[in-house]
Amino acid sequence: MHTFLSRVNAVSAFSLSTLAALTFLCFASTVFISYKAPVTITAANIVLKNVPEYAVSREKNDLGALRFDLTADLTSLFNWNTKQLFLYLTAEYETTTNKVNQVVLWDKIIRRGESSMVSIKNQHLKYYFWDDGNGLLGHKNVSLTLSWNIIPIAGTLPTWSGTGSYKLAFPSEYTQGRTY
Repeated sequence: MHTFLSRVNAVSAFSLSTLAALTFLCFASTVFISYKAPVTITAANIVLKNVPEYAVSREKNDLGALRFDLTADLTSLFNWNTKQLFLYLTAEYETTTNKVNQVVLWDKIIRRGESSMVSIKNQHLKYYFWDDGNGLLGHKNVSLTLSWNIIPIAGTLPTWSGTGSYKLAFPSEYTQGRTY
């Protein structure tokens, strides 16, 4: 006869195998869903200063500031397998020293059950817009893009971007005085 421990082991192994198979089926049911959504971004009050960055060195670097408006309906991103969304606004541009520069300017977490309509007006940046040099001065092609990570209940952690971006241009001279 089988002992009590061997029976518990067999039941536990069967239960865990069944749960793993069900978790995989849950993941497979949402893996091919497109998580794209339309996003509208605009920016204003663009300011550029050349200030020393004391955290790394005393070398002067470009510091950009702006206010932005953001509108997005992210309701379609939530399904039964979505626990929360991590939204982040990035600025992407190219300089002579770096082929790709990406800076996260703002972020937000939207949990299941919260309003998934994002409507932000005249918002300050949450994080500094530093460039490691003078790459923002007179730059005419900086793209603002809203992206998101979908935190699922089961499965991988996909990253998606919205179907709208905004091109902004920085001034060709540094701003004097207070920025806000």
